[in-house]
Amino acid sequence: MKTCKKIHRVLVIKLGAMGDMVQATGPFQAIRDHHSDAHIALLTTSAYKEFADSGKWFDEVLIDKRPTWHEWRSWTKLILKIRQKKYNRIYDLQTSDRTAIIFHLLRLFYKVDWCGAALGCSHYHDNPKRDLMHTLERQAEQLSLASVTNVPPPNLNNIRSDGQKFNLPEPYVLIAPGGSSHRPEKRWPKKNYAKLAKRLFSKGITPVVIGGSAEKQIGSEITAYCPEAKDLTTKTSMIDIIGLSRRASGSVGNDTGPMHIIGATGTPTLVLFSHSSDPAVCGQRGEDVKILRFQSLEDLSVDEVEANMRLR
Repeated sequence: MKTCKKIHRVLVIKLGAMGDMVQATGPFQAIRDHHSDAHIALLTTSAYKEFADSGKWFDEVLIDKRPTWHEWRSWTKLILKIRQKKYNRIYDLQTSDRTAIIFHLLRLFYKVDWCGAALGCSHYHDNPKRDLMHTLERQAEQLSLASVTNVPPPNLNNIRSDGQKFNLPEPYVLIAPGGSSHRPEKRWPKKNYAKLAKRLFSKGITPVVIGGSAEKQIGSEITAYCPEAKDLTTKTSMIDIIGLSRRASGSVGNDTGPMHIIGATGTPTLVLFSHSSDPAVCGQRGEDVKILRFQSLEDLSVDEVEANMRLR
């Protein structure tokens, strides 16, 4: 294990995606606590700048425009930007091929104090089973190589958000019916979400559908079947979802980014998993998170989902 030396300028790299950003909030806080007097910057993508700025973990947020492999001018600008900042410790929480390239390009100019999984870095996480570990345990083990310990679970308490801006009738339940468009097997059928919304409203609970542009049609279909449901697809940022979660009575959704946010706020959270992803590796974590996993979500009934939901 490397001993800790005085570090004045720190760079953390985390480019996305939404769920991964939420799961990195524990490491963000641990790094902030470990380097309490240092200037700490985050390198991320534009989609997560507002979230990163709101969390009070960083003094500066830098944007990676994600140049393609052949855009060498843009790559050069990115590397020079990092080099000019003179960071004397870099924590790579993305640990991708892209960030490995950043490491090797920086190493052409100076000796980089780098904590990650890039071959040849100073604090190399060489656990051969790292990809089989849950994200939280993997990142905590990696950070321990740089003497960063006591990594807390995901926590969004320091982000201010007004959950009343949408003027929703309470009580309400958040529904996140989205998921990767190229992995439809991760999605519970939209007709089942519509039926569940109808049942919730019959109990005096307002169903609130959230998601991005890919979920706009699903939101419209749910509200067509249950007109009393509220469709907020395309209308919420990560910060908005935090505020909505804090006032929600509960939530249900697929293995998708917004469910990581909701779970981290402590809201009762039911996440539906199929065979195509493993909650032991990527599952949502929080004070009141329950995972319901079926080989095929087509076989998961509305009755079973409703029975497993917990409301507060």
